[in-house]
Amino acid sequence: MTRLFVEQLTVIDCAYLHAQRGLVGESWIVDIELDGALDEQSMVLDFGAVKKLLKRGIDDSVDHTLLVPLQAPGLELHQADGQSHLWFRGPVQGPIEHRAPQAAVTLIDCAEIDAAAVASHLAPILSALVPASVASLRIGLRQEVIDGAFYHYTHGLKKHQGQCQRIAHGHRSRIEVRVDGLRETALEIMCAERWRDIYLGTREDLAASDAGRYRFEYRAQEGVFALEVPAVTCDLLDGDTTVERIAECLLARLAAELPQSSVEVRAYEGVMKGALARVGN
Repeated sequence: MTRLFVEQLTVIDCAYLHAQRGLVGESWIVDIELDGALDEQSMVLDFGAVKKLLKRGIDDSVDHTLLVPLQAPGLELHQADGQSHLWFRGPVQGPIEHRAPQAAVTLIDCAEIDAAAVASHLAPILSALVPASVASLRIGLRQEVIDGAFYHYTHGLKKHQGQCQRIAHGHRSRIEVRVDGLRETALEIMCAERWRDIYLGTREDLAASDAGRYRFEYRAQEGVFALEVPAVTCDLLDGDTTVERIAECLLARLAAELPQSSVEVRAYEGVMKGALARVGN
């Protein structure tokens, strides 16, 4: 038996419900190992097929969805006619309500979402996609090693034609700030702390604001989306919450405090991608 491996096959950008933290954005790097006999090409499976089949399986299941722990206390879930409606009453900040097409939600049979639970959920899905000659498949999920500040954020982009339109998907993202060309780790930490486990909402999508809660609603290509969360877990942006707008927002706030300096913000959207905004010389 020979083992084939693919490191960093893809990245899962998603969100999940957590009993203490509430709505959490996450990015997991996916590593794959396949055991099997060699085929007529002297391969366990061609790398092109691995990337095509398994990445598509991940993209069509957990990626850019809200992961829901079915065994979690305080969860009430209704699904019918292709629609999903849930209440999650566990978080200390207050309950979460989420409405979306079912494709935007992944139900996982566990009490708490973590990398192991997601890998176990994916294993039968991906195993069904590979040839019978592949005897076993192993999935490893890991976070990017970040030497510096980072934050978890959740958002939705109603104008997006793909999965980013879903109102509750997210990312684990690093941030880098330079002032007059020098890295400023204290400002990076300040930004990351301010946006720890944050929901970034577009102001025009705010349908209601009452009793310390925000309700966001919009219609996108996949259907109607709604999310109600405690206001203390949100920050409002004047435009779409793309990573380009996020970088501009962070830059504007920092530059206002440093009017005589050149400021550069490198904001990441998950792993190894993002946007850069700069002001000054």
